[in-house]
Amino acid sequence: MFLAHISDTHIDGGDRATDRARRVMDYLHGLTRPVDAILVTGDIADHGRVDEYEIVAGLLDSPYPVLHLPGNHDRREGYRKVLGGPDGELNVVHHVAGHALVLLDSLIEGRDEGELTPQTLTWLAATLDGLRGTPTLIAFHHPPVRMHQAVVDQWLLQKPEDLAEVLAGYPDVIAILTGHTHTAAASTFAGLPLLIAPGVTSTLRLDWEPGEGLVDLEAPPGVAFHVVEDRRVMTHWRVV
Repeated sequence: MFLAHISDTHIDGGDRATDRARRVMDYLHGLTRPVDAILVTGDIADHGRVDEYEIVAGLLDSPYPVLHLPGNHDRREGYRKVLGGPDGELNVVHHVAGHALVLLDSLIEGRDEGELTPQTLTWLAATLDGLRGTPTLIAFHHPPVRMHQAVVDQWLLQKPEDLAEVLAGYPDVIAILTGHTHTAAASTFAGLPLLIAPGVTSTLRLDWEPGEGLVDLEAPPGVAFHVVEDRRVMTHWRVV
């Protein structure tokens, strides 16, 4: 499976965010090898308004499957109205090139931190039961581990141990993909690779980097490419 992974477009109706997202999509459409899917891990809109999602719908129009999930800046009502989802569900499974991508909703409306509710975790366990034997990647917005950046470490996935407990019973899960923190990063969680997409709209300024403000607005947008072969994930990060 050849997967392009982007995150945090923060479409707000202005030209800047829209132009950066368009640059990334044009870049992906110009690749010499087609991707099997494009994954967008949340904060698609900046305020969760319907007019923002209408812009998003045009930007994400692609010859490739585009899979997406909500982040803390998204709002379920507008998201569902424009971008849809089977029966309004935001916890979904997609089958791509012999693999399963399980997308989870970690949004707490009006809050920056995230959660996977008991209902979501129950759904996840039942879904993974049905995917036994299929290499599976799980995606949601909020990373479940510290980023070692003082501000964003307040806004991570809450009670990550509950997710780890579920994952312990499913060896076919091979990686976790998230966004949220606007920085290309890699770690592990529950014994699995944790791969975090860079931001499209901006790049996190780490505590030890010079400059003012939480994010660098001048840094170029980024994208992650995940190549999955024999249950091994190779990730390449690029700027656009």
